[in-house]
Amino acid sequence: MSGSRKETVLDLAKFVDKGVQVKLTGGRQVTGTLKGYDQLLNLVLDEAVEFLRDADDPLKTTDQTRRLGLIVCRGTAVMLVSPTDGTDEIANPFIQPEGA
Repeated sequence: MSGSRKETVLDLAKFVDKGVQVKLTGGRQVTGTLKGYDQLLNLVLDEAVEFLRDADDPLKTTDQTRRLGLIVCRGTAVMLVSPTDGTDEIANPFIQPEGA
């Protein structure tokens, strides 16, 4: 393997110029168009929108948003990167029905 380029576990090249959702440490969540990245997972997002957190429970996000524009997410804070196209939210299949 000497001389060969080390491959990263996460190949973000297929997501460039596409919508992505990024979850950051501390509970922040942003969506935007991925414009660039590096091997440290620093991400450049354009037209970024942050989902604001619930005042009562800071771990939950609300439907309220704020526009951020062009941002850089530091790779050390990135926990999750997922495409916005082709993903749908589903009901939690592990929740037990009441009275069971």
